[in-house]
Amino acid sequence: MQTNQQPATSSLERRIDMAVQMADIEKDVEQRLRKMARTVKMSGFRPGKVPFKMVEQHYGAQARSEAIGEAVERAFGEAVRSQNLRVAGYPRIEPKSGEDRSKLEFSATFEVYPDVRLNGVGDKEIERPQITVGDSEVDKTVEVLRKQRTTFSKAERAAAGSDRVTIDFTGRLDGEVFQGGQATDYPVVLGEGRMLPDFEKGIVGLSAGEGRSFDLTFPEDYQARDLAGKQVSFEVTVKQVEAPQLPEVDADFAKSLGIADGDVAKMRAEIRSNLETEVGKRVKARVKEQAMQALLEANPLDVPRVLVDQEAESMAEAARQDLANRGVDVKNMPVDASWFTAQAERRVKLGLIIAEAVKQHDLHAKPEQVRALVDEQAQSYEQPDEVVRWYYSQPQRLAQVEALAIEENVVNWVAANAKAADKPVSFDELMGNAA
Repeated sequence: MQTNQQPATSSLERRIDMAVQMADIEKDVEQRLRKMARTVKMSGFRPGKVPFKMVEQHYGAQARSEAIGEAVERAFGEAVRSQNLRVAGYPRIEPKSGEDRSKLEFSATFEVYPDVRLNGVGDKEIERPQITVGDSEVDKTVEVLRKQRTTFSKAERAAAGSDRVTIDFTGRLDGEVFQGGQATDYPVVLGEGRMLPDFEKGIVGLSAGEGRSFDLTFPEDYQARDLAGKQVSFEVTVKQVEAPQLPEVDADFAKSLGIADGDVAKMRAEIRSNLETEVGKRVKARVKEQAMQALLEANPLDVPRVLVDQEAESMAEAARQDLANRGVDVKNMPVDASWFTAQAERRVKLGLIIAEAVKQHDLHAKPEQVRALVDEQAQSYEQPDEVVRWYYSQPQRLAQVEALAIEENVVNWVAANAKAADKPVSFDELMGNAA
């Protein structure tokens, strides 16, 4: 076998020219055919008694294809091992035309993994959100829970904010009713944001049995492109106005939240506990995101395109499966892997950087860490012991938890070595309710 490495066409792409002796391939072909001849069956001959020429005639092409395939694979494997190359994905094999008929020449083009040299994160800043869950945070959550349980009762007055209004409407563009522009007995909760603000303004002040005509202009970025930026006219008739009724914070309300004896104090204590758990998760997520960004910024690197493409396709398939689980016909809603390219590239980069950090700083998952994470996840189920056994009964299930433990170790390492500082944040900011 002969090999010759050509200049890289990109930072991670390599090409190797190789050749294998035809005499070796012919020898392999004959050995394969003679092995076949011992067992091959053909009409008119007993097994093992078929003339070799007939075996060669029928199976020669197959044997030659297999022999060449294995010779090329073997030559490629030896070449990359001799040059200490870490191949990413599969090579692109192309035959080469040469005058020397005594050997088979070909080239292999492929990508290699980058050399990751882990840099420090000492100049990176990480802010650890600091927040205490108090009575005001519990009060806000109680109000959210009350609104989620809003009921409506008929009101003999004009429609106002937060009312539920049942309407008939017809919308026209250039005098013609447009698609989706007409409905009867359509419920709208004013202020909920499901309809355009100018449409809701056209309803406010109307009582049951009253109507109004008005014009509005759709936003330039409206999802229906044929309506974006266009002025349309609407005719609206109000058929019913209903006022919102929020439940009282009493025993019945507490029972609706799972407090069997209806004790409001217990309800508030449980809400506080749940908030503290959620706040803890969000704080960890904020720190993790900053730690991962710090690693990316400190360790810029190119990654094999083949790995990015594979990851993007994996993410697209996960999205398709999620849509299918929601009852969406994915055949009518194609999901393109290219949508996930940027995310996929970030994931691949982080995967390589994290692997190097784990190796250099011994950040492997400890058994006690894994068990603690399993126990934590099991506590949300009625039979935690069964959940623990379920995790430990399958290595692949436990591997997912081990990956979380490793990630946690990496985040802690970054936070310990970067410029980390505590930063007070508001409840609304952390929970995403600042708007």
